[in-house]
Amino acid sequence: MPTTKATSQDVARRAGVSQPTVSRVFTPGVKVSEDLDKRVRQAASELGYRPNTLARSLITGQSMTIGLIVAYLDNPFYTEALEKLSRTLKERGYNIMIFMAANHAADVDAVVNDLLDHQVDGIILASVSMSSKLTERLAEEGVPLILFNRGHSDNSLSSVTSTNFAGGQKVAEFLVAGGHSRIAHISGWQGASTGRDRQAGFVAGLANAGMTPFAVVDGLFSRDAAAAAVRGLFADSQTPDAIFVGNDHMAFAVMEVIERELELSIPGDVSIVGYDDVGMASWPSFELTTMRQPANRMVDAVVAQLLAQIAGQSPHPVQTEIDGPLMVRKSARIPKGWI
Repeated sequence: MPTTKATSQDVARRAGVSQPTVSRVFTPGVKVSEDLDKRVRQAASELGYRPNTLARSLITGQSMTIGLIVAYLDNPFYTEALEKLSRTLKERGYNIMIFMAANHAADVDAVVNDLLDHQVDGIILASVSMSSKLTERLAEEGVPLILFNRGHSDNSLSSVTSTNFAGGQKVAEFLVAGGHSRIAHISGWQGASTGRDRQAGFVAGLANAGMTPFAVVDGLFSRDAAAAAVRGLFADSQTPDAIFVGNDHMAFAVMEVIERELELSIPGDVSIVGYDDVGMASWPSFELTTMRQPANRMVDAVVAQLLAQIAGQSPHPVQTEIDGPLMVRKSARIPKGWI
């Protein structure tokens, strides 16, 4: 164990290179030969050297840290996406600082202010909204901001989402093709663009077939609200024969109520379709038919756009929508010739 803290000069002497070469090896995005990289990192390991990221940030003006604000982690889609975001940013030399915020502008604004105090290089908002006043402040201070899985009404911010409207429409077409006539929708929270767009696409898809929803209930992206909604849908004599649920997190609760409480068959009595395609959707206990949000491609798009903004290569807001497939499994009646 070294008794004093090793410096970059110590590493340079051990590796037989110059001190600037040591700095280049530990600077994200700077390429050196494989041999030099190996020699320097081995010497650093032997000496117990760790690069001083604070000092580097003072020199470069970059903290190499991205702030991420998320409203909740109950939904497995966000836990899976966060892991992908963290890994992808790490590969680009960035660390990620995660903050939780309630899903209203005042709380998000307070958290963004905290992130600004930490001198982050950019901010990702996942499933949350912020005030226009703070948006203007970030623009004035030159701090890049991008929305993940959430749109913005006036397109003044960069965002990456799935094709939510088209996804809802695709679900409607699938259920109509399956011969369903009483199709309900337990939507995502209507305060969020994702919930609104999926619902709008679903209603439009039914309208194209000359149909209207059997019922539409706001599930608030909440398991408890979705479970209460499905109990209400089956409290009357006339019940749905299919339900499109606004995300998988809610759909799992809906399926549990239908099978365990109501003792009905899926898809024999009612078909269920979700949205996200989280890992649990393919489990044998669910086999959920669901619209896939292509998380890997969405994360890649968010990182590419944010880093382009940080580098000054993307001065104007960009709204990116990424299409995903309908993953057909056993929770819904499969139309003839669909697969």
